[in-house]
Amino acid sequence: MTTDKLTVNGIEYRPPARPLVVVCIDGGDPAYIEHGLEAGYLPNIARYRREGFHTVAQGTMPSFTCPNNMSIVTGRPASVHGISGNFYLDRATGEPVVMTGPELLEVNSVMSEFSRKGVRVASITAKDKLRRQLQKGMDLSAGSVSFSSQHADRCTMEENGIEDALGFVGQPLPDMYSADLSLFVLDAGLKLLEERRPDMLYLSLTDYIQHAYAPGHPEADRFYAEMDRRFGRFEELGATVALTADHGMNDKADEDGEPCVVWLQDILDNEFGAGSNIVICPITDAFVGHHGSLGGFVRVYCREGLSVERAAEAVADAPGVERVLAREAAARELDLPYGREGDLAVLADI
Repeated sequence: MTTDKLTVNGIEYRPPARPLVVVCIDGGDPAYIEHGLEAGYLPNIARYRREGFHTVAQGTMPSFTCPNNMSIVTGRPASVHGISGNFYLDRATGEPVVMTGPELLEVNSVMSEFSRKGVRVASITAKDKLRRQLQKGMDLSAGSVSFSSQHADRCTMEENGIEDALGFVGQPLPDMYSADLSLFVLDAGLKLLEERRPDMLYLSLTDYIQHAYAPGHPEADRFYAEMDRRFGRFEELGATVALTADHGMNDKADEDGEPCVVWLQDILDNEFGAGSNIVICPITDAFVGHHGSLGGFVRVYCREGLSVERAAEAVADAPGVERVLAREAAARELDLPYGREGDLAVLADI
């Protein structure tokens, strides 16, 4: 393993002196941690708070999995790494372009660059779409591995640096919509640390539990207690443990449990006519069981004949809308890639 410092995306890093485990708790809103600490079932996290470092940080907007994971692993904002949602609208063709693959990631991750210097890296994700992005530029020839629990039954040496991941971990393929999908990631990391001793591990979970259960629900409590127990085991194996999250989690329903939805496309169509604009909800992906393709950040593209100013005025005072930013302001204030922004960015108030 290299002992030299390495500059990645303009930031200097030193190789870890002992195994480094970074866990991204998808949807890890601080409220879950605070509840668990008060209830007393997170002894390891409680110790990290006492003896280590903790803070609440602002995440990348829009606050989705891929943009924030890419910011974590590249050390740079979306304006640099290029991933600002799950898809965007190509202005030249008028067609949506998926951003969840590696093709539009404009810089490599810290792990990928270290792997190319002989550092043994393990990158394990819950969702395979994220695995493919994280793996861009990674060298798997010197013992590094990269796979997802979603597709742990499809691993090959050529693609993932490991075969028969299910047999290696000793568990069946977890259900996509379950806590087990995340716990498999942690268990795979533990098994690798026990048997192969990688230098750097990045373990990114899924937020199914947080989307389904509020802080204090027994299912959420069990999930966080299981994670905490595994964090302690990583330490027992000699690793330095760092926990982070890609975004928080807000309740987006009213007192009766009905979703608080702003039908922005309808508002604009009623005002200016169908076909005058198109609203893109960039959280949309295949995992509708998590968020139903509804999110608090949308992009509006104005077609010929509709000015940005008029569109902004039409939605600015709509119930549920917190901010409306023109393209230049959105790119500047939220550190987003200008070329992939809509004419307007509309942010919800929850």
